Amino acid sequence: MGTLPEFEDTNAIFQGITIDVTDKASYEQSIEFFTSCFDGMKVLRKRGVDGGVVVKETWLGFGPETLSIPPSFELPVSSFAQYGGHASIHLRYDPKDTSLLYKRSSGEFNNEPAPGDSIAYLQLGVPQYRISQMVKYGGNVIDAYGWVNVVSPAGLPIRSIVGIRPDPMMFLAINCADVKQSEEFYNKLGFVRQDYPYARLNSGQGQFEPPQPNKSVYLAPSPNSMGVLLLQNKNKKKAVVPNPVLRSMNVVYNAPGDDGASSSSGAPVNVDPTLMDPSSVPVSFVPLEYLEKEIKFTTKVSAESS
Repeated sequence: MGTLPEFEDTNAIFQGITIDVTDKASYEQSIEFFTSCFDGMKVLRKRGVDGGVVVKETWLGFGPETLSIPPSFELPVSSFAQYGGHASIHLRYDPKDTSLLYKRSSGEFNNEPAPGDSIAYLQLGVPQYRISQMVKYGGNVIDAYGWVNVVSPAGLPIRSIVGIRPDPMMFLAINCADVKQSEEFYNKLGFVRQDYPYARLNSGQGQFEPPQPNKSVYLAPSPNSMGVLLLQNKNKKKAVVPNPVLRSMNVVYNAPGDDGASSSSGAPVNVDPTLMDPSSVPVSFVPLEYLEKEIKFTTKVSAESS
């Protein structure tokens, strides 16, 4: 998968998520939230920066997304933040879409819960997080005892742990009506059971990082890829409610012979969600060559507009 040795054992990786944002204010606040609250997260690239009614997009992460070793990376001098293969959060705001996906509570502080419970949380393992900034930029801090659980300004639940990871974007935790059924779904996409990832050396045995939840299943296409944590819904008789802000999980795959711009039939690449998991989590599939071309193009646009 690409030229990174870490992904030579797979032809697909879970590369990140796309979040639909309700309005311009929430979109701008979400960018500030992620880049100010989680040490090392930054804007990677943008599209639609010229204004108007075009769709506005920002990709956030902890390092280059490219699945090759960046020319600037040099062992042993460079940090993990300069290496390739990082996952990303893709924020998307469509001015023409009037759907109310998430609305923060009125007043000085946001205490509105996430809309839907299909997504338990996106887990980040970072050297430092800033609770004061989470509150400042519209986050709803649920609790912060050893680690923090917060709902982002766009409505996505986040769990953050102080620790060190090659890529701090660790996994997406999904509440499942039936864990076995969900595991079978992801197995068909190339996700297999992997060792549960930790951000701290004591592997969940201390007060600052929880152990793997009981009866949960951790899956990923590769030990070095972002993964999914399947959690049994606490109330088995109650249906899981989809979180509408999650537009898609993004799976990047190696498509031999694809030029990155069109399919083998000459049709444009469709990166919209095409599958739905048993918990109604949308999944999109992105050809590797298409991703690499998009990275180059949108990074160039971001640089020219700054």
